[in-house]
Amino acid sequence: MVHVPKRKGVIGILTGGGDVPGLNPAIRAVTIRAKREGYDVIGIRRGWAGLVDIIRDKKADNSNNFIELTETLVNKVGRTGGTFLHSSRTNPSRIPKEFVPEHLKDSYNDEINDLTPEVLKNLEFLGIDYLIPIGGDDTLSYAVRLASEGVKLVGIPKTMDNDVPGTDYCIGFSTAVTRTIYLTNLLRTSAGSHERFLVIEVFGRYAGFTAMLPTMAGAANRCVIPEYEFDIEHLTQLMVEDREKNPSKYSIVLVSEGAKFKGGEMVFESNEMDMFGHKKLGGIGDLVAQGLKRLSAKYNNGRRINIISQRLGYLVRSGDPDAIDSIVPMAYGNLALDLILKGMHGRMVVLKNGRYDNVPIDVVTSTKKFVDVEKFYNKERLRPYYKSFEMQPLFIMTSEV
Repeated sequence: MVHVPKRKGVIGILTGGGDVPGLNPAIRAVTIRAKREGYDVIGIRRGWAGLVDIIRDKKADNSNNFIELTETLVNKVGRTGGTFLHSSRTNPSRIPKEFVPEHLKDSYNDEINDLTPEVLKNLEFLGIDYLIPIGGDDTLSYAVRLASEGVKLVGIPKTMDNDVPGTDYCIGFSTAVTRTIYLTNLLRTSAGSHERFLVIEVFGRYAGFTAMLPTMAGAANRCVIPEYEFDIEHLTQLMVEDREKNPSKYSIVLVSEGAKFKGGEMVFESNEMDMFGHKKLGGIGDLVAQGLKRLSAKYNNGRRINIISQRLGYLVRSGDPDAIDSIVPMAYGNLALDLILKGMHGRMVVLKNGRYDNVPIDVVTSTKKFVDVEKFYNKERLRPYYKSFEMQPLFIMTSEV
């Protein structure tokens, strides 16, 4: 006789912010465990946008806003990258007038609108007892807002920048580091063939983990990160020295997208902001390349050194997850269900010191997570320190929260 668990309620799950490998394995883990424990599972489409756009009418077509999840469905996508629920950078507490759904325009017509009351009604309309948002600090900061409104939720940290406070690991980080090392090694052949500097721009708005770890692993000679304003002349001198020491006559620097020249500002593609107040970064790598080329003659006997400048961009966040981003999401999904089964909410599942745990979700808004420059970054050498590894976590540089 097949055991059919008594229906316990409804769990909603969504993915917000940028896509990373590991989201679909997390959705799969949550769904399979929840179904087997007796819950129905609803996948919210397009992050918080799906909960904003719902029309509270049983006859309305809300197929673009949510979907019922089954084991068969999630098993098909559980080994793939991206998020089959899709994602967005929607912040329901700051919806521009132009993005207010048509059926709500009569009630919300300010330039910026807080649609949280509608989100709360939509959660009730869907009958969601527990919500599991998967995202970075932006997505989870709105989860903190909902928790304060009484919504029962458990957060799962995701971001390739690995900068969500309170956890040593965020889904997507390992694959991003793996790809950065791989792609940098591919570009070595061109840099060596032409005896050039190789400048690679990587993600990292406020935290430099995605530049630091590949450099520590040997992918690059130097890295510049958001936490420390660098001197382009000093970087040039180091890069020339590295090139001279290399029999193939090339050297490599990884540049975080949020890195800043000494006395300078972040470099943006445009002034357009998303709903969380962020402008799109991009272009610092090309500026570093121009500076290196311009100054290289000073340290290279009067001869300029040419550059290969490459922005890795979405290549490091697309495609299938690596082993860690297949295993950790599975564990995080099951941890979230463990908490729900205990009646716990307002928490975020985490990895701390090599062990799975959970913390209050408001840690996301109460602090920030950066590279500890004094501890991990050699400002004179513009690269990580290679010391004090004993008893450090797997990825060395982690949250102190």
